[in-house]
Amino acid sequence: MEERNNTTTPAAAKKCCCCSWGPFVAGLAAALALGWWVLPNLMKVEKQQPIAFSHVEHVKKQGMYCEQCHFVRADGTYSGAPSTAECATCHFTVIGHNPEESRFVNEYVRAGREIKDEWLIYQKQPDNVFFSHAIHLSAAKDVKGPEETAKYCSICHIDVASTDVPPVYRENRLSGYSENTMLMWGCERCHAKHMAAGDTAASNACFTCHK
Repeated sequence: MEERNNTTTPAAAKKCCCCSWGPFVAGLAAALALGWWVLPNLMKVEKQQPIAFSHVEHVKKQGMYCEQCHFVRADGTYSGAPSTAECATCHFTVIGHNPEESRFVNEYVRAGREIKDEWLIYQKQPDNVFFSHAIHLSAAKDVKGPEETAKYCSICHIDVASTDVPPVYRENRLSGYSENTMLMWGCERCHAKHMAAGDTAASNACFTCHK
């Protein structure tokens, strides 16, 4: 009786191998897309700022410095976003033709409404994080001009100095923080870089930033 030959040819083995890898690669690609793009975006909600504030108008056209609106107080605390009263030192009345300025004067300045309470902070830090603007801004003493100052600030902050309208604010639905909130690895990398260069004595120890 003739014995059946069950030997698989090299071509058939190669074809079988490719067939088994195909579903795995497709599944891996789908899992990566779901984990890195689909789910993270589903977790975010987009919000708009209350006023379409133009940094280009104030920084590039009017030559204003960042610290004219965002400054360190005498006690070392940081002012953050300006209040309606601070904005009203210039905008107590409508001085241009921008409809957003007109809306700000009518709805905030004249109505006594606080813009600072409504402004969305792109890089608000958790309560357990201590960040000193006074210390970090002291390193900018040699920076000259409003645009150079804005460039220095954009090392940590998103570059709003070149925007005519505020960037879209994307907030994590669970944490309530902006997607632009600076993460710990960014702080650690910057500290390590400047420590290696001998520019700072600030270490990466936990107590440096967490009080």
